[in-house]
Amino acid sequence: MHELMRTNDLILLGAVEALLASANLDCLIADQHISSLEGMIGAFPRRLLVREADRKRARALLIEAGYGAELRDE
Repeated sequence: MHELMRTNDLILLGAVEALLASANLDCLIADQHISSLEGMIGAFPRRLLVREADRKRARALLIEAGYGAELRDE
């Protein structure tokens, strides 16, 4: 799995997840449960992961949609 981004912004995660789904790219939002356990204070960011095979396509899609600044370095 390749980590595309790490954030506490739930709105951003939802938008990116929907964008990837519209392009038929599966993703996984990791660390959702630990964030719930810590009381949503934002101490643990969530990670958005895609398959390694989809990495380039997903990154290009997010850059084209204006989310390039949110991407983790490769």
